[in-house]
Amino acid sequence: MSTLDTARPKTRTWTREEYHRAAELGLFDPDERLELLEGEIVEKMSPQSNPHAAGVSLAAEVLRSIFTRGYHVREEKPIVLSDFSEPEPDIVVVKGALRDTPRHPTQANTLLVVEVSESSLATDRKTKGAIYAKHGILEYWILNLRRRELEVRRDPGLIEDDEYGYRFLQVIPESGSATPIAAPDNSVLVADMLPSELPSDAI
Repeated sequence: MSTLDTARPKTRTWTREEYHRAAELGLFDPDERLELLEGEIVEKMSPQSNPHAAGVSLAAEVLRSIFTRGYHVREEKPIVLSDFSEPEPDIVVVKGALRDTPRHPTQANTLLVVEVSESSLATDRKTKGAIYAKHGILEYWILNLRRRELEVRRDPGLIEDDEYGYRFLQVIPESGSATPIAAPDNSVLVADMLPSELPSDAI
């Protein structure tokens, strides 16, 4: 077998600085929904469906009801996890008042990450779950619109030799409630976060 047969193409890894510079130079379409994941520029699912948009708004509203003074809740805005990762989760609960945190949150002040999942469930579970766990996000929720349930993930770390993930998983049905680690005296109803309109491929 020749060298050409065995050679693998090299991939281009982007830093956050290069990513932002490219955006400033207009290399991306303004309507593109992009995020930087471990050096790779990834296009998010677009456009958003009505159930997804409603789920984001409802879940953020519910979380704002228990994370009040001394916290703030961000919707679809970046968090900085490393020089090579700047994801844009659907919802992030951040320690500190909004006026006191002018920069994007980091792992140090990110208390909870929530992805509202419709068509992106596999990516949210595996790809994003691994990234959030690798960078020490202590609690990660996936609001599963198709099954109308909440997946609560905790205890990030290595789960295989070189694979990161969460060692704790609890699936809470629509009729149940969840208590965030950062708000142990408060719980939220899963039903309150779910939109009334079902996704077209709900199972």
